[in-house]
Amino acid sequence: MSNKLTKILSSLPLQLAVISICLIWSLPSVGLLVSSFRPRNDVFATGWWTVFQHPFDFTQLQLDNYFEVLTAQGMGQAFLNSLTIAIPATVIPIAVAAFAAYAFAWMKFPGRQVLFVIVVGLLVVPLQMTLIPLLRVYNKLGLSGTFLGVWLAHTGYGLPFAVYLLRNFFGGLPKDLFESAYLDGASPLTAFTRLALPLSVPSLASLAIFQFLWVWNDLLVALIYLGGTQQVAPMTLKLSSLVQSLGQNWHLLTAAAFVSMAMPLVLFFSLQRYFVSGILAGSVKG
Repeated sequence: MSNKLTKILSSLPLQLAVISICLIWSLPSVGLLVSSFRPRNDVFATGWWTVFQHPFDFTQLQLDNYFEVLTAQGMGQAFLNSLTIAIPATVIPIAVAAFAAYAFAWMKFPGRQVLFVIVVGLLVVPLQMTLIPLLRVYNKLGLSGTFLGVWLAHTGYGLPFAVYLLRNFFGGLPKDLFESAYLDGASPLTAFTRLALPLSVPSLASLAIFQFLWVWNDLLVALIYLGGTQQVAPMTLKLSSLVQSLGQNWHLLTAAAFVSMAMPLVLFFSLQRYFVSGILAGSVKG
């Protein structure tokens, strides 16, 4: 009993520190959420924390800000555009990277290591160096301002990291498992679909989370390749334009900002256990 109590007391400072950091880290999000429900006059008159002085007084909170943002300000269509961009831009690079990573990890062919080094080397190439050349190509092919152009851009930018991460994870799978499958007459495609993919679900899920969040929060790629095309503008572009057009209407900006945060928050809290798997994927072989 004394040993158990000693362990609890010894870990108490660390636990308090972690809880304090979590509270401080989440405080801006809580303030943004509360402000998004408050009327315009209340936002300018008092701080968001004053709501907790009367926690059961719901007259201070309303949904008018969200209705205004989603309808009149066009954030509803922007939300659908962001989903239309983010889902294919997540699925396509992961599908391509999975095949490439399996080939680099388990298939022998001339120049395999050289090609893998080139792919890894693309990680250090600044994204900004590709914007102007790729935009010129898009203008000639008519892909500028289209969903297809943004999908291809995000696929190209996300592939190096996806191949690197999945190759390390595939390489850490038991070699005997694949050798047994080949002895039983399994083809490389069968071994990939029946063995590698099912065993790599944590790595694939964590990679999907990282890629989806990066695409969802992206502003630069959408701004360059979509430009001022409002019909396909994602939430980041729409929110940027609202900051300029709404000016001092902070009550609407807070609602718009929280709408853009809703999907990443849902994704994080529902799949947070995969973040650790994604960080450690391929780091330890066994």
